[in-house]
Amino acid sequence: MNTSDTTELLVRKDNLPTTTVRTTPMGPLAEGQVRVGIERFALTSNNITYAAMGDAMQYWQFFPVPDAGDGVAWGRIPVWGFGTVRASRHPDVAVGERLYGYFPMSSAVDLTPAKVSAGSFFDAAPHRAQLHAVYNQYMRCAVDPFYTADSEDVQALLRPLFITSWLIDDFLADNDFFGATADATQPALLLLSSASSKTAYGTAFQLAQRKGVEVVGLTSPANVVFCESLGCYHRVLTYDQLDRIAPDAPSIYVDFAGNAGFRKALHTHCTGLRYSSSIGATHVSDMGGAKDVPGPRATLFFAPAQIKKRSGEWGPQGLAQRLVQSWQAFTATVANAQRPWLRVEHHAGPAAVQAAYQQVLGGKGDPRTGHMLSL
Repeated sequence: MNTSDTTELLVRKDNLPTTTVRTTPMGPLAEGQVRVGIERFALTSNNITYAAMGDAMQYWQFFPVPDAGDGVAWGRIPVWGFGTVRASRHPDVAVGERLYGYFPMSSAVDLTPAKVSAGSFFDAAPHRAQLHAVYNQYMRCAVDPFYTADSEDVQALLRPLFITSWLIDDFLADNDFFGATADATQPALLLLSSASSKTAYGTAFQLAQRKGVEVVGLTSPANVVFCESLGCYHRVLTYDQLDRIAPDAPSIYVDFAGNAGFRKALHTHCTGLRYSSSIGATHVSDMGGAKDVPGPRATLFFAPAQIKKRSGEWGPQGLAQRLVQSWQAFTATVANAQRPWLRVEHHAGPAAVQAAYQQVLGGKGDPRTGHMLSL
């Protein structure tokens, strides 16, 4: 392939299982731009959420696809990964520099660095100007406190998810668990659906360190043993075991699955529910609204809002220090050689990337597996 071409996986916005691989010329770099070769990126259920909520949450707008004239609305799913600057027309970003950030499922992308500092820069492409800054920032690996060269896979797979997990835990604690922990005679139940997902178990890892809470993982029968093996859930129940939860217990539902039917069943059973937080949609086919759902209205959690709040209170450096400290504790547990939480599988080339995408989209496979892709 010509180094001025990019190969990318496109998905139909209105029919996510339908994909195509397209190779297109990139053209010359404009003044102030850099061309980044995307060498590896993670694919998790988090990226499926980006696609499922692509219009509602503007995820499709980060890397828009030009109209090909075929009448199909194609989209590029954003992913987190690593790349190297192949060409540069920016005086402060050198060829060969390693970057971590938000990329399309492509082999290369052009960025327009702005607000360049020693640690990062932001993509100032006009179409990204109104999108949230968290997704527009690219970290310069040479000075990134999260970065180690031998753990890029773990970083790509878990770093964005763990930051979301950390922020969920922080948001709930920041709001005093919405009164669920007020009764000192019994712990508040923190009910986490899709408990085998990486964002859910990262949240459980953080919540389990809090006093006055019991973290309950909700999952399918096939994933019970895996969830129990992690040690971050006080209890693990299957979705049909709601009767094992005391209805009047003060509780909070943290929904990573997006299954409307189960949300209604849980809201109906848990009369002591104090707050319902909707995080993602790992079960794309079961997404639905809140019609006829009793109890508190499910509220979408938007991580950048909590980042903005804490950055204002602690300063960006104070927030980063807290995150790095928690990240190091989490990854030490995840990568424990005796009891690893994660095994990485690599998929290279268009056919392998398409197959991995279909597997993750379908919610299939071993929850202990993390998929790293390259085109």
